[in-house]
Amino acid sequence: MQDADTRPAAGPRLAIRPRDGWFLALAVAIVGLDQLTKWIIRGWLERGEAYSLVWPLKIVHVTNSGAAFGMFQGAGPLLVITSVVGMVAILVYLFNPGFAHPLMRLGLAFMLGGAVGNLIDRVSEGRVVDFIKVPNFPAFNVADSAITIGVFFLIWALMFDTATDPKPGS
Repeated sequence: MQDADTRPAAGPRLAIRPRDGWFLALAVAIVGLDQLTKWIIRGWLERGEAYSLVWPLKIVHVTNSGAAFGMFQGAGPLLVITSVVGMVAILVYLFNPGFAHPLMRLGLAFMLGGAVGNLIDRVSEGRVVDFIKVPNFPAFNVADSAITIGVFFLIWALMFDTATDPKPGS
């Protein structure tokens, strides 16, 4: 039996604590909202059709077999693989004690929900439904918005060093 001084030091371990449930609940809510809005668009508008909501906002029904801004069109299998790898990385960081600050974890939860929402479309249909359109910008969806918001939360946390300086007991 080893005494306390000769045992190897345990490194940081991934742990899902009960208080982490709200991060996962947020990600699930984003997936649900994303899939609900895409389902409504599919049933309401024919592909290519548009509805002017309030200037400058239009609701459109377009699909995208590529990544953001139409890049990598037709690269579905590659995008599925990179999405899965990204989601695994997000989960590792989300439950890593080094990323304990709530703002950073909030950003990761938004990104996870968005990634899962778009992955569902890619796997089930081979393309993603986009429906929010503003002038001079490609159409996007709830999942894309969640990923963007999540990135802003991460940048904010990193800019103000909140990610490495969590409150005691967090």
